Amino acid sequence: MGKLSLQAVRTTVHDENGTLKVDIKKHIKIEKIPGGDITESTVIPGVMINKDVTHAAMRRRIVNPRIILLDCNLEYKKPANLVIKLDKAPDFEQIMREEEEQVKQMVMDIVKHKPDLVITEKGLSDEAQHWFLKHNVTCLRRLQGSHNNRVALACGATIVSVPSEIKESDVGTRCGLFEIKKIGDEYWTFITDCKEPKSSTILLRGASKDILNEIERNLHDGMAVLKNTILDPVVCPGGGATEMSIASKLAEKAKSIAGVEQYPYGAIAIGLEVIPRTLLQNCGADIVRSLTNLRAKHAKGSKETSTWGVDGITGQLVDMNTHGIWEPAAVKRQTLKTSIEAACLLLRIDDVLSGVGGKKNAGGPAGAPDMQM
Repeated sequence: MGKLSLQAVRTTVHDENGTLKVDIKKHIKIEKIPGGDITESTVIPGVMINKDVTHAAMRRRIVNPRIILLDCNLEYKKPANLVIKLDKAPDFEQIMREEEEQVKQMVMDIVKHKPDLVITEKGLSDEAQHWFLKHNVTCLRRLQGSHNNRVALACGATIVSVPSEIKESDVGTRCGLFEIKKIGDEYWTFITDCKEPKSSTILLRGASKDILNEIERNLHDGMAVLKNTILDPVVCPGGGATEMSIASKLAEKAKSIAGVEQYPYGAIAIGLEVIPRTLLQNCGADIVRSLTNLRAKHAKGSKETSTWGVDGITGQLVDMNTHGIWEPAAVKRQTLKTSIEAACLLLRIDDVLSGVGGKKNAGGPAGAPDMQM
């Protein structure tokens, strides 16, 4: 799962006005197909869509296709509140010819740019299919808007709303291979081998839906960690080493402060020790002895001992620098900020409620509710 996450996130990282951008939700799609083995899961540098061509005679494999993306209907547009009175059969035939000419004109506006593949988010009439097939153009219809956006990122195309306004720069030419494959009972469209795709699809295989859902949750966690690391490339030693090191410094600071002002430092230091204590408890290790040894190592204050933490599998104290367990510094900072802000908020609420109860006992209005905590 770590390798899949790394490959998917690296594919979608792009530079935007000198700033690295990583959008996991928009640029990475996870497709889960029951069946097969977990080791068959892979990252596709492009787009994978659960769609088949609109006509059986259309091409199902195209190398280096020219792709046009649309978000409009390729069918006759009937004007609103249109009422037509027909007196004879030739009038009906004339209306049908006009409808066919309108659809043909839309198709010709697209075909003149010599596309190999046309994808639209909306409908595609049988008349349009006929003309596209005549010009050897493959079509996909009724694609979700999010899928269409990802195809645009992968192949370098621009989504167009009016066929007559298509320009050469709107045609996607970065796709290396368009292919239709049958997996299980369904047909899937693959747009792969793209140059700088900026969009990727993770294909997950597994024995059951429950296994696939669990794998998906692990992938989301891994990709979130990689995103934070790419946007803020600073890491801290894991295994409770960072928390224990901060706790040691705060405890030392508390000793140098006289009066009640030292209590917050000591309280936060005790709270941070919960992380290594929980890791030891999960492993079934000797919590008191191991935590004391770890506290003694960090109390030395040397650079060599500040990276020591708990191995979450064996429960042994190890050097995270050599063990290879690191965590994003951005997550650590946010965790500390959130926890301290939550503690301050609770203390403020406690003070307010205590004050209400105190006023009542001091002679407040009769029948006032006792809100003292």
